[in-house]
Amino acid sequence: MSTGLIILLVVIVALVVVAALVTVLIGHRSGAGPGLKRRFGPEYERTLAAHDGDTRATERELNERVERHGDLRERPLARAERDRYAARWTSVQEHFVESPRQAVAEADRLLGEVATVRGYPDGGRYDEQLAALSVHHADHVDGYRRVHRMARAAGTSAAPGAGTEEMRSALVGAHELFDDLTGAGSGASATGRHRAA
Repeated sequence: MSTGLIILLVVIVALVVVAALVTVLIGHRSGAGPGLKRRFGPEYERTLAAHDGDTRATERELNERVERHGDLRERPLARAERDRYAARWTSVQEHFVESPRQAVAEADRLLGEVATVRGYPDGGRYDEQLAALSVHHADHVDGYRRVHRMARAAGTSAAPGAGTEEMRSALVGAHELFDDLTGAGSGASATGRHRAA
């Protein structure tokens, strides 16, 4: 082989290696692919379904959420605040037996309030609050979404109401987020899990 051919082969191999490294670095920096699936879990699948299976649109949306809300630092709750919120949640659960729709509406308001106190966008901006919560509590945000949807539907006479079992299931899912936000659950919060990932 001539020296010129060897130099050409070395240059080609070097370019391929550089291109591969750039591709890997761009993928890691954007958080694309498996990192987003791991971070968002069921929220990734829900967003993918909302985008009709378009992974690029899904990853673009989830990356935008991380850029907007990834640096959010949750304000810790004082013990008295946690106890007060826990008592209110217990009241919601007890109220569910007699008035499921009203209990679901109360749970929706309480979750929005606790999230706001923890430093998330105000509950009056539900979509933005939900997006921020999905970045830090992706495993449990769907319960809040379901409770909120049912609470809004119950407030309109034109919307058909959810059945009691569906409301109970949504309330159980929302309780998981409540536990995460108040620190009432056992183990590490989703925030800690996702930051470690």
